[in-house]
Amino acid sequence: MTPFTKHTGVVVPLDRDNIDTDAIIPKQYMKSIARTGFGPYVFDEWRFLDEGYYGKPLSGRTPNPDCPINFPRFANASILLTGKNFGCGSSREHAPWALYQFGIRVVIAASFADIFFNNCCRNGILPVVLEEAQIRTLRQAVEDIVGFRLGVDLTRCEVNAPNGERFQFNVPEVLRTNLLQGVDEVGATLSFVDEIRAFEQARLADRPWL
Repeated sequence: MTPFTKHTGVVVPLDRDNIDTDAIIPKQYMKSIARTGFGPYVFDEWRFLDEGYYGKPLSGRTPNPDCPINFPRFANASILLTGKNFGCGSSREHAPWALYQFGIRVVIAASFADIFFNNCCRNGILPVVLEEAQIRTLRQAVEDIVGFRLGVDLTRCEVNAPNGERFQFNVPEVLRTNLLQGVDEVGATLSFVDEIRAFEQARLADRPWL
């Protein structure tokens, strides 16, 4: 996992609450457990008018002209701005896989489903919780300014707007440290491998019958 410290990118808005994981990566793509290849299908049922399936090429599909993700002004966006309870529904880890592979590095929302929040951190995406009034301020800026960009600094836990305005956020310290170091829980545990081996050897010497 790539360490996350700072990121600056174009913001794409999805002005909805309660976006569930089936909307992020629909159920028909759950036939694969590979951790690659999901990016093209993120928000598939919103981005396209025709039905998709895993492995179906994007060429020849019919984009939905009303989906903000398809707007040219949001091309190559890497920061998603959305509403309350983002990532609710099933706990499928395919949802953050798909977002990351699509190019999303930061999701800013008024609140997140707990499991999804943790899954984002495990997969290199920074979930940022801001107050609803702050979300509205940023949403208005996105509407007013083509190519609106934000800077997100995990070392300072703040979102930086082009006008100099700053928004503070919080991430549990364990998850923040793992993101900064680019490790998940397994990787964090392996950083103590010498201590673990020493404990195992001492325990075996003390209780050889185990």
